[in-house]
Amino acid sequence: MILPKQRDPRFITIRRGGTLTDTHHHLLALWAASCAEHVLHLFEQASDDDRPRQAIALTRAWVNGEITMKEAHNAAFATNAAAKGLPDAARFAALAAGQAVAVAHVAAHELGAAAYAIRAAMESVPENEKKEMGRKECQWQREQLPDAIRELVLDDQQLRNNICWFVFSL
Repeated sequence: MILPKQRDPRFITIRRGGTLTDTHHHLLALWAASCAEHVLHLFEQASDDDRPRQAIALTRAWVNGEITMKEAHNAAFATNAAAKGLPDAARFAALAAGQAVAVAHVAAHELGAAAYAIRAAMESVPENEKKEMGRKECQWQREQLPDAIRELVLDDQQLRNNICWFVFSL
């Protein structure tokens, strides 16, 4: 479970009673898609299933108003199904893509995409290199953060690090 029990109003859109603007919601989705795409090759080395790549494309399509939130939400389930039975690196990469497309439905999934991407990267290397790989992936992700959402995401990482396997403090 990567979502908190109590929802943070900063990740709930204004029209639903929170403080998240559509612009920031879109930036969160695009950042999550970038995190997932960065490790997508780990999935594609293990499977020719195109659902995770499609999910990343659908995340961007949602941001551009080309698909509905419901279509994006449904893609998350399909993408998660693509992860079943695969080695950890591939499975976590697919789950990162599923989390990215789920941002359209619940903005707080942005951190799930990042955390699963870090776990995918860590599982792609020998045990003695995992921690360093996790740090590198986390740093890469932070370098991709748009200024407009940087403080929000970094604070979210600190608040939810414990339910995200502590990958943001390696």
